[in-house]
Amino acid sequence: MRPFTYERASNARAALRAVTDRPNAKFIAGGTNLIDLMKLQVETPAHLVDVNHLPLANIEEVDGGLRIGALVRNSTLAGDRRVREKYPVLSEALLAGASGQLRNKATTGGNLLQRTRCFYFYNRDTPCNKREPGSGCSALEGLNRMHAILGASPTCIAVHPSDMAVAMAALDATVETLSASGETRNIPLTDFHNLPGVEPQTETQLRPDELITAVTLPPPPPGGQVYRKVRDRASYAFALVSVAVAGGRIALGGVAHKPWRATRTEAALNSGAAPVDAADAELAAAKGYGGNDFKIPLVRRMIVRTLTQSAARETEVKHG
Repeated sequence: MRPFTYERASNARAALRAVTDRPNAKFIAGGTNLIDLMKLQVETPAHLVDVNHLPLANIEEVDGGLRIGALVRNSTLAGDRRVREKYPVLSEALLAGASGQLRNKATTGGNLLQRTRCFYFYNRDTPCNKREPGSGCSALEGLNRMHAILGASPTCIAVHPSDMAVAMAALDATVETLSASGETRNIPLTDFHNLPGVEPQTETQLRPDELITAVTLPPPPPGGQVYRKVRDRASYAFALVSVAVAGGRIALGGVAHKPWRATRTEAALNSGAAPVDAADAELAAAKGYGGNDFKIPLVRRMIVRTLTQSAARETEVKHG
């Protein structure tokens, strides 16, 4: 690990000034992803600004929904009574991610900003456009079992690793940010993460002078909520494919560079299509790269099964 300096921010404005005034500075909260990347010298910040003591760790009821502070720990969010009762898809997604120890450290804001677990991104001896723009994408013809089937480009076929963000995409969440100038923004979570295009190194809409302060959830949608995840082992593994259903909204994980809102499936279902045909509408543009070809039929089955489970859960709720 390369040497770096450290400071603890006393308030949000001070944290933002500290990052914008120092070259190659980064925020650190839980550090569950950043520290690993620093050990491998994939990330080499010269200065870390600790934001753990900022007043951003509350969960508040707002306009029938919830406002979740950026420093709310994943374990706290998953166990909150309001989340378990009104947004069970979010609680299920959080509990499907990582281990209990990591959930105790990981934060809401950090979870959204975690970086891909592509093998080649972590291996500094291999080309990776996300790590070194213009060097190439080793996954295109390499080990790509975990990689994208939707929204990819010749520059990058990595996937976003978050479980939480998939559920939040299905819940129509909004990301709140604060800039060094005091400007605030509200960014729909479905727009927050970028597809790779020709700049896979630019992963989100977050500007260098911005800090995530909260994520807001609108009132819970009518209908059942379910999160299903297929992975290579029973725990502590990233999704091969995941599906979040929240009423009539559907999001997919493990298939794209961002949490993938399945709008074509939603539209097909609203038009009366059967679940399998609605799934096929989304997958018409899917493309495998050899090692991940299996994901296409797997996603189809997962969408159908999760919709069925969601409908059953809605019936259970209605009949007590």
